[in-house]
Amino acid sequence: MAYKPSPRPVFDKPSHIPYASVTRHLWGEEDAGLVDDWIYASTDKIHQLVFGLQPGGFFKHTDAFRTIFGADELLYVLSGTFGLANPETGEMQVAKAGEALFFRKDTWHHGFNLGDEPVRVLEYFAPPPSQGTSGPYARTKELISENRYLQDKWMGRFPMEAAAERAGRTIHPMRDGDLLWSLDRETQGAYTGFYSATKHLTVGRTSILTGKRTGMETHAGDESIYVLSGALNIHVPDAEGQVWFELNPRDGFYIPGGYRHQYYNMGQGNAEFVFGVAPGEMGSFGTAPVRSVP
Repeated sequence: MAYKPSPRPVFDKPSHIPYASVTRHLWGEEDAGLVDDWIYASTDKIHQLVFGLQPGGFFKHTDAFRTIFGADELLYVLSGTFGLANPETGEMQVAKAGEALFFRKDTWHHGFNLGDEPVRVLEYFAPPPSQGTSGPYARTKELISENRYLQDKWMGRFPMEAAAERAGRTIHPMRDGDLLWSLDRETQGAYTGFYSATKHLTVGRTSILTGKRTGMETHAGDESIYVLSGALNIHVPDAEGQVWFELNPRDGFYIPGGYRHQYYNMGQGNAEFVFGVAPGEMGSFGTAPVRSVP
């Protein structure tokens, strides 16, 4: 399959993105793996998609598809067991549903389905492909001649030097105990765990308690969300036309920078979603960081 840039669905106003209408895309080559993409949004600030690997599936790099980019990336595993390797260093990390992996620009990466069910991974990518950070950037990098999936230098030294191994990681596994946690300072009805908070990309997972809401928020960057569970409503009071939206699991929502918005849980049980904001400066945010969990 020849290289083609992925589609770039854009929006010029707050927009509900139902799962059924998400843009589909297939990329890769037979010898290096084929990957399903569900692309939710790809603006001039943020790129959000879900990609899928069938059991036994993988992606590696080829001359046409070079998996090294000029962006921060957060990968949140929705289902299955996902392995991510840096073939340049031999580093390998594994994440299961509800866990995430973070890496920065210039990190080669190969992905693997390590289980017997389909892998689905929610991905945030910023600066986005529209800024030349994907294919064009990757083609400026020299190809790796040998793929490594083990860091030999730690053999005979692990776990005695585990702290040094962690400090040298290019791929960072993010589980609940690794997140920066916060409580909604206005309502105390929602809490958020941050996976990343860089100048390029902020990603977090918010849970809203039954019958509760968040405080009003405004961000300088674009925000794009993915609903994990529950009955989630969004109020965007400054939008033209419709200002109240109802979202279901697997739906997305896009909010351009500068729009005030609030999230509501109108059902039973927690409503949970993952959000990305890019650039990473959050601006006015209802959940101010209050503690860091080591």
